[in-house]
Amino acid sequence: MKEILLNKVRVSNSASPFHQKVVNILVKDGQISDISESPITASSAEVIEGDNLWVSTGWVDMRATLNEPGDEHKEDIASLCKAAEFGGFTDVATLPNTNPTIQSKESIHFVKQMSAFAPVNIHPMGALTKNTKGEEMNELIDMHEAGAVAFTDGIHHSWHLGVVKRAIMYMQKFDGLLVEMANEKTLDMDGHMNEGVPSTLMGTRGIPNIAEWLGIQKLISLLTYTGGRIHFANISAAESVDLIRKAKADGLNVTCDIAAHQVAMTDEALSDFDTNKKVWPPFRAQKDIDALWEGIKDGTIDAIVSSHTPHDTESKRLEFDLADFGIIGLETAFANVVSNKPTDVGVDLIVEKMTSTPREILKLASPKIEKGEKACLTVFAPAQEWTFTKEDIQSKSLNSPFIGKTFTGKAVRTIN
Repeated sequence: MKEILLNKVRVSNSASPFHQKVVNILVKDGQISDISESPITASSAEVIEGDNLWVSTGWVDMRATLNEPGDEHKEDIASLCKAAEFGGFTDVATLPNTNPTIQSKESIHFVKQMSAFAPVNIHPMGALTKNTKGEEMNELIDMHEAGAVAFTDGIHHSWHLGVVKRAIMYMQKFDGLLVEMANEKTLDMDGHMNEGVPSTLMGTRGIPNIAEWLGIQKLISLLTYTGGRIHFANISAAESVDLIRKAKADGLNVTCDIAAHQVAMTDEALSDFDTNKKVWPPFRAQKDIDALWEGIKDGTIDAIVSSHTPHDTESKRLEFDLADFGIIGLETAFANVVSNKPTDVGVDLIVEKMTSTPREILKLASPKIEKGEKACLTVFAPAQEWTFTKEDIQSKSLNSPFIGKTFTGKAVRTIN
């Protein structure tokens, strides 16, 4: 019988009667067998304890790139799960941009079966359109019944509004979710970083905020006609926050997230042409970061994601304009947000954006921190300082601009 004892951990879970209390938790064979503010004796248990340890329900990442099948040299399901576990995640929703594309009930079953015995629950999202080209809708009901938690073309932006309209209306039969990283391609000018003074000084084509704003505006306008649910992924611009805030106030069923790394630096940091800082959407200006934090505080922004995008060396060790977008993020997501948060943003709020709200959006079952419940827990130290090194990277890829950076906030253990 396997036993794990969590000693003197502070609970961060507003649905729990122990929220913000320091408790002891005993887990036996995957179930919470006891939870108490008084000491628990378990002589044979593995003991987890330390200074200022917290516990929450398991963290959920709503956006990670899956490279199996097709590009297992960048990442496979096993290494993705290791990276997620290191970063404190018990659940990860993955994009369909594999080779072949995740776009059938068989491919959904493949992902779920390959991760069935992993310590991390993988929740595949199915491709909205054939081969994510935006031209022809896939068999969404088949994938939904096989276990797809949402539908998206992932790293590709929906350009054919007629197809999107039909898909949104079709998905209402089962309350399906469209996940969209919105952009107006004709306005981004094939840019490589945020449009602003730094891009001008660097002589690099910029991506203006209006490209993201207009991509969101088109889909919000469509939603007022069709009804249904849309989740906007990786928003980055101040104008986008304002637009989504208004859409929510108007009663539309709209949610959104930001990538954890988006608050870590501005476009000024790209002056060294480090391709590991080339992400989509790009690092924006400080005013945009300030707007993202306001959106987190007032509930406009529902979730914080890793936007984990592994790339091999050949995809990044190039001239800046030629390098691929994306960085790995599972190992550093929580640390990036805690290290860069304003003083008026509490850790409990950050945890909420990584636990309960992602589960609500994806309609995943919500675990409880109560006696007799199945254990799905993340133990973390929000005040712990640590330096992220290459040895910490569990992913097969190394494309991170944060190697060597000292963070505040670290995941200690997952119990799932």
